[in-house]
Amino acid sequence: MSGLSFFADHCVSNYVIRTLRDRNHEVFRLRDHIPPDSPDMHVMAKAQELGAILLSLNGDFADIVTYPPSDHKGIVALQVANHPEVIPQMMGRLNMYLSAHPQMAYYEGKLILVEAHRIRMRQ
Repeated sequence: MSGLSFFADHCVSNYVIRTLRDRNHEVFRLRDHIPPDSPDMHVMAKAQELGAILLSLNGDFADIVTYPPSDHKGIVALQVANHPEVIPQMMGRLNMYLSAHPQMAYYEGKLILVEAHRIRMRQ
């Protein structure tokens, strides 16, 4: 696989996973590795173990106090805010961003916040 590796939290839709896989990214599904109701710390630990960027809609992972970006392989937080209709637009924006930054090392220690109209990065 030539793309990036992601660990998709239980809240990530099949549409998001398919969209990333269609771009040759590897996407591990949470349910294939740990129970869906696993605590957030276990979810993050599994992403680390797999050497993958955590992909989530769970706003908890965007908390840089609880999950300091410097401690992780990378976090991509999709900021849907109860508006799932923006997901296709967000994925278009995210795919352009991923194409511009195709190396796993780029994401290490970063939190990428994907919104409908912008992408922000925190370190």
